[in-house]
Amino acid sequence: MKYWCLTALVLGCASSRPQPDPVELVESWPLETTLGHADLRTAAVVWPGMINAAQTRIDIAEFYISTGPRLEPVIAALEQAIARGVRVRVLADSKFSETYPETLDRLAAHGASVRRWKPSTGGVLHAKYFVIDAREGYLGSQNFDWRSLEQIQELGVRFSVPDDVRALEDIFETDWAQAGGEPRPPAPKAYSFNGSTLIGSPRELLPDERLWDLPALVKLLDSAKQTIKVQVLTYRADIPELRSALDRAFKRGVKIQLLISNWVLRHPENLDGLPGEVRILSIPQLPSGFIPFARVAHAKFCVVDGARAWVGTSNWERDYFFKSRNVGLLIDSGPLPRRLDSFFDGDWTSAYASSAEKAEKPRVGN
Repeated sequence: MKYWCLTALVLGCASSRPQPDPVELVESWPLETTLGHADLRTAAVVWPGMINAAQTRIDIAEFYISTGPRLEPVIAALEQAIARGVRVRVLADSKFSETYPETLDRLAAHGASVRRWKPSTGGVLHAKYFVIDAREGYLGSQNFDWRSLEQIQELGVRFSVPDDVRALEDIFETDWAQAGGEPRPPAPKAYSFNGSTLIGSPRELLPDERLWDLPALVKLLDSAKQTIKVQVLTYRADIPELRSALDRAFKRGVKIQLLISNWVLRHPENLDGLPGEVRILSIPQLPSGFIPFARVAHAKFCVVDGARAWVGTSNWERDYFFKSRNVGLLIDSGPLPRRLDSFFDGDWTSAYASSAEKAEKPRVGN
């Protein structure tokens, strides 16, 4: 009787413990800014933790990999995973692999399988994601770049929803096969998405064309009744599907707020006539000196009515949906959309957001 009571007590305590959310918001923010959030973990913490927990395999797809002090613990964790027998496969964009070959070569020397890939649609491998043991995934705006962890505002999601993870793994297997000149994998069995939905682009390179993100985003915008809040690195006027959805929402009285990084000011004509209110997010340079391709708001997300959201790797330009490989996650339940809504509000009201006329002009490359 005593044993049964003790067992029941232990099991009762275990069942009462809060379980981790199946989808977690993960951020990075530029040093010497106030854009960080105490309640969100950073990619610099989450990534090594996920990699260290891997038991059988890690599949990584990245635009490029460029290590430095802040990314070095992540690369070291991958090398340690290989050493303990975990199969590591790394897929990188073929063009940017020529610019950043060092870390890819280093991982290959440690035993990782590395392939370089150019989508047959003419774009680039712009997605940034990885899958651990086919049970947990991560995707977001962060490149595998030291700057993404300390010099850029970024946003991603760690998730363990089974069919979302399976869909992301199916995308990886499709691209891995094409990169190796191998036959395309068989069509996957139907997905049963629940609470969140893995989507991607371009349509013709997806394992299931129903995963295409552009119509899913249009549907998300068309569902808005009160508010639409969008933050992206860049927006171009060459994507009428999204522009028309924004116009429709504006005409039915939806409040629209568009927050775009100051990189868009290189082509300010793309801001002409956008519905709703537009603000520009500018990250000041460090006093110690200029860092190329950094000090920018790089996150890509959308929140509708504070109840449904998208976090992804696509900027809102046509090529990202029709030529380049990108991925994203739609979330239509749970606390994350509300948290993402307040994340946006913090950026919108921050000292770094202003009208286009008052925004700091961008300096991008060297």
